[in-house]
Amino acid sequence: MANVGLLFVGAVLFLNGLMLLGKVDSRAAAVFNLFVGGLQVLTPTYLIIAANQDPRPILLASGIFLFGFTYLYVGIGLLMGLDSTGVGYYSLFVAIVALGYSFVSFRQFDDQPFGVIWLYWAFLWFLFFLLLGLKRETLTPYVGWVTAIEGWVTGVIPAFLLLSGYWVKENYHDIAIALGAFGVLTFGGLWFALRHRRPARPTEEYGTPGHPAGSHG
Repeated sequence: MANVGLLFVGAVLFLNGLMLLGKVDSRAAAVFNLFVGGLQVLTPTYLIIAANQDPRPILLASGIFLFGFTYLYVGIGLLMGLDSTGVGYYSLFVAIVALGYSFVSFRQFDDQPFGVIWLYWAFLWFLFFLLLGLKRETLTPYVGWVTAIEGWVTGVIPAFLLLSGYWVKENYHDIAIALGAFGVLTFGGLWFALRHRRPARPTEEYGTPGHPAGSHG
């Protein structure tokens, strides 16, 4: 069930990235944020109830709320034209907590790929903090591209592999290395490619609200 939610997290991140790049209307994106936010709140609630007080699945499900509340916050903010500062500082909270989930994935669950994916999310939500909380609007194109790319790399592709049975423990080490290398090279290269560009449009269209995004995102 969580893997189905992850698939749509990838979709909302991709859509939000396109919104930041000026390709998708902010109010149209807001509706989909509400859909996915609702899914990412209902799913962990069900999983926690079904866990019957088993701490392991409860811990795994608890992280989903971080992203579900993000999407609901963003969707409502975009529709109501709210200032994005609240979403920005909430994103800082998510970024910090995501580091803890990354540590637990590596050390407690021996799940190196999701340990790396949580680092991806920590990085992305920290970018949301800079863009929405601190109003660093020059970062808009960079954050847009990172968001759209992470939608596929941390959401759609892992979810599809998990659902189809191709995400196997024997390959965890190689997957984690590939994810780490891809992130460093791609996001580092994007930074150098975009650092001298100005955003095509300030974050106003995006609704002063900022959009963040994501997961188990």
